[in-house]
Amino acid sequence: MSAGDGAGPARSTAADAWIWGYPLLQNYRTMYPQAVDPDDPRSVGGFGRFRHYSQPFTPANTDVVTPNNDTPYSWAWLDLRDEPWVVSVPAVDRYYVLPFHDLDTSYVGYIGTRTTGKEAGDHLVAGPGWRGQVPDGISGVLRADTFLVGILGRTYLAGTEDVAALRAVQEQYRLRPLSEFLDTAAPHPVGEPVWPVWREEDLDSAEFFTLLDFLLQFFPVLDSERDLRERLAALGVDGSGEFEPAALKPEIQEAVRLGIADARERLEKAKGGAADSAGWFGTRAEHGDDYLTRAVGVDKGLYGLPSAEAWYAGWLEDDRGNRPPDASARDYTVHFPAGQLPPARFFWSATMYRLPERLLVDNPADRYSIGDRTPGLLYDEDGGLTLHVRKDRPEEPKQAANWLPAPDGPFTIAVRVYGPEPSVLDGGWSMPTLAVHDH
Repeated sequence: MSAGDGAGPARSTAADAWIWGYPLLQNYRTMYPQAVDPDDPRSVGGFGRFRHYSQPFTPANTDVVTPNNDTPYSWAWLDLRDEPWVVSVPAVDRYYVLPFHDLDTSYVGYIGTRTTGKEAGDHLVAGPGWRGQVPDGISGVLRADTFLVGILGRTYLAGTEDVAALRAVQEQYRLRPLSEFLDTAAPHPVGEPVWPVWREEDLDSAEFFTLLDFLLQFFPVLDSERDLRERLAALGVDGSGEFEPAALKPEIQEAVRLGIADARERLEKAKGGAADSAGWFGTRAEHGDDYLTRAVGVDKGLYGLPSAEAWYAGWLEDDRGNRPPDASARDYTVHFPAGQLPPARFFWSATMYRLPERLLVDNPADRYSIGDRTPGLLYDEDGGLTLHVRKDRPEEPKQAANWLPAPDGPFTIAVRVYGPEPSVLDGGWSMPTLAVHDH
């Protein structure tokens, strides 16, 4: 910053830019072990390769918080600097979605049951500024705003006996550079950057902006973000990869530190009240300039799907105000009245997680979630459904059939509605209470 600039603008710029940039760093935190570091066990094998997970999660899986067994993952990352990529999908007779997200986690678009249907197709994913000719036979074009794009695909799994059939579908998802798809010469490759090693402590220090400066080289300035990017550039964060916090004047360094603390406080406050995921995840047009809501979504559930694809909700407290719910001394019921089960085009589930880890709960039934596809569920005579949420298996057979095992302690339940009907999104349908069940 120039000599005439005070610490005030630097503090407000650091706060605004930390909220805006937080998704970029959290995304890099995932991308680095998966696409950059070949020695990390989470590596997918570099850019342009799928790594599929076909087995259901169990409590032994601790590398993903709030994992779901409804739709095992297919991970991939694309580097669009050289040329576009073609994503090919088979005809799929089960629910699936391949969502494509920019470097800041904003969704570029979706291939899948809800958006493109069940048919086979070849889809082009192009980076910023690509003006080439779209080949004949391409089913659709997704235009990214950043040169690095992530894919966290999900494909429906019916249960352990369905794993082989799921794997057969996943292995038909294909990624090819456009030149390979057309069988033409590949363009001259862009040089490989020197990828910074991910360090957790960078999130809360001025080094946040050093990493952000590196990432901005893959993110051309958008008209809608020009003001913030100009303010960042005035601080020295311009995508050159040369930002050095130690070179700032001491009063500016302190202003940046205070700005980061301001931003953290804003994020923590915003996270406090949201019980469902409305607005957390979506396209750039859907988020607009509400970067705080986007940061909340990234913090609570990185790469969550938008509400139109999958609606997420849960209970912050039980019907007697215990927060969080705790099964060490209480049993619970969830009663969906007749005609009031979660309205889903595809399916719904309720998954149990122990707190504070947000991991699956070990139990003698090996049941980690319950939903409309759970075998053996017993509905009420009028068509309603009562779930029994407790740590011990109920003795009464009908209750045992509808048992969602809980930990011996605090817990949270994630309800996921895939393909929610309009009544879910407009508030016409609402979640029942998590009711303390008196013995």
